[in-house]
Amino acid sequence: MRALLVVNPRATTTSERSRDVLVRALRSAVDLTVRYTERRGHATKLARDAAETGVDLVVTLGGDGTVNEAVNGLLTAAPALGGESGPLAYRLPALAVVPGGSTNVFARALGMPRDWVDGTSVILDGIRDGRHRIINLGRADDRYFAFAAGLGWDAATIRKVEQARLRGRTSTPALYVRAMTSQFFTGMDRKDPPMSLERPGEETETGIGTVIVQNTAPWTYVGERSVDPNPGASFELGLDVMAMRRLNLPGTARTVTQLAWQSSDLRGKQVLRLHDIAEFTVVASRPQAFQLDGDYLGERQKVHFVSVPSALRVIC
Repeated sequence: MRALLVVNPRATTTSERSRDVLVRALRSAVDLTVRYTERRGHATKLARDAAETGVDLVVTLGGDGTVNEAVNGLLTAAPALGGESGPLAYRLPALAVVPGGSTNVFARALGMPRDWVDGTSVILDGIRDGRHRIINLGRADDRYFAFAAGLGWDAATIRKVEQARLRGRTSTPALYVRAMTSQFFTGMDRKDPPMSLERPGEETETGIGTVIVQNTAPWTYVGERSVDPNPGASFELGLDVMAMRRLNLPGTARTVTQLAWQSSDLRGKQVLRLHDIAEFTVVASRPQAFQLDGDYLGERQKVHFVSVPSALRVIC
């Protein structure tokens, strides 16, 4: 089996020595090539090139951003690989994820251990036993996502956190909470919700202030605690949505409190929840912050979301 290991050298939970140990372990099971990412978006090219040259497995060592780039590289290689019958997942290399970031939502949602050593052991066992899982992906316009997307408040919070990290701050749960609170009070027009959600054959939902899209549960983690607006979301189903309408302080505080206490029964007239949706479009009257898999991608006024069934094989 030919495999490519894509390493983000800025992965926060590993050192050069531990990466050497990982490489030796993987080489005991596969014919391994190792490539280091050099810039944002580089993992996409590495994964696409690997797929187009017949590699059987792509392994990532990094955070959720590295995973997202690798996923997009694999999926954008699909047209060049030919073959139109059967699930897309079987025409592409499999993916394995070694947790190396600060949160690792995708790996944890798959049930992978948080420790990279234990995660590597699971991957090696999966390779030797031929064990994998077929999962759906989400697509937002022309870009794929593995576990979550968002427009509005959550994406603006990620933007603020990324700006803080560029100034040398460390990514911590406290940093996210401060950024979320600051964004709510000073960075949003809470009285005039700018977004609408359109579904084929359904009435348009208007007056929406923020949109969270899940391809699995949970949506994210704050330290050890999962945060899960849509606990019924699954890699085997369509997309789930939790949207909030007018972001008034009492209603928003109630919803955030319910999430913090891991309630699965979010209530209130300001909350919209949709389960197992094949496609929908979010349209905004003014540009909104936009994120996929925890990476801020700029501002958008219209995004078309689609669930992509049986899109990827994952060793887990």
